Amino acid sequence: MIEQPSLLHRITPYFTVFDGALSLIIFCILSLGIVTLYSAGINFPGRVEDQLRNILIAFFVMWIAANVPPQTLMRLAIPVYTIGIALLLSVAAFGLIKKGSRRWINVGIIIQPSEIMKIAVPLMLAWYFQKHEAMLRWRNFIIAGLLLILPVVLIARQPDLGTSLLVAAAGFYVIFLAGLSWKILIGLATAAAASLPFAWSMLHTYQRERVMTLIDPTSDPLGKGFHIIQSTIAVGSGGLAGKGWLKGTQTHLEFIPERTTDFIFAVFSEEFGLMGNIVLMVLYLLLIGRGLMIAANAPTFFTRLLAGAITLIFFTYAFVNMGMVSGILPVVGVPLPLMSYGGTALVTLGLGAGILMSIQRHRQLVQS
Repeated sequence: MIEQPSLLHRITPYFTVFDGALSLIIFCILSLGIVTLYSAGINFPGRVEDQLRNILIAFFVMWIAANVPPQTLMRLAIPVYTIGIALLLSVAAFGLIKKGSRRWINVGIIIQPSEIMKIAVPLMLAWYFQKHEAMLRWRNFIIAGLLLILPVVLIARQPDLGTSLLVAAAGFYVIFLAGLSWKILIGLATAAAASLPFAWSMLHTYQRERVMTLIDPTSDPLGKGFHIIQSTIAVGSGGLAGKGWLKGTQTHLEFIPERTTDFIFAVFSEEFGLMGNIVLMVLYLLLIGRGLMIAANAPTFFTRLLAGAITLIFFTYAFVNMGMVSGILPVVGVPLPLMSYGGTALVTLGLGAGILMSIQRHRQLVQS
């Protein structure tokens, strides 16, 4: 008589889906984020509680994604991409306007469809290259480029330069990892450099002001340059060991703008100094390294491309935010991953981490 497995044995695999190393790194970054947010949001009651709720939602999304097999992700690629494009078109037609941008739509709840495309675009492109893996030709890369350009243009028109750049980067990583020739990359870079005057004329006035402010923040120290000047002062004033937790003067005298969201790195740098920054950067490097290891060991072309792109999305978030706060990149409204306050970006990154865990888990199941 064959003994039937108990209910506990049947449900246990669904609760052991988290990759140990990746989960530990994410937990450490989230912990630093909560500690920093407590200081940065001391004049904003409820921020820490809200962020803890956001973290729980993100972990729930991560758990769901980690339980979804890569084969199912492939089947979802076209529907998710198509729904995302339809929502972006709906936003352009009758979306909600906040602070001069049309980025949101009410579908029973208010959502920002551009966030969906951060995962939908690499998912779609990875599926497309998997389908044509046996014989990739130049026209496949052109079609992939068109699949990428469509959502990027729709998002940029909202306008939302930061998100459009993140979506463009996510898609580009898939195309590059699929085997895009270096000769083509050099040609594209040359063409992009030649088109800069045209691209400059297409930018909105506030976007051109951000670039000019980056070049010379002191040209408008109390206006457009205020963000960069104050954040760089905070970063520099932290010194080697920082001023100490809850002791950041730039933070608590309210000189740092958006200190719980886009500029939380300035708060962290002021209070924990260079040593704290090194710890944080090591954690991000470990996160990226673990993701790339999962990508390198992935069993299929689809999972390798998807895991590599998602991992590099984490890198892009961190690099752009730290560069923005340090004054070496324009201010484009990109949060620091797993640190900044906010639910949308946290859930998106949780979804990405869950997909990485799914790829790793199902590779192990296949090998066993």
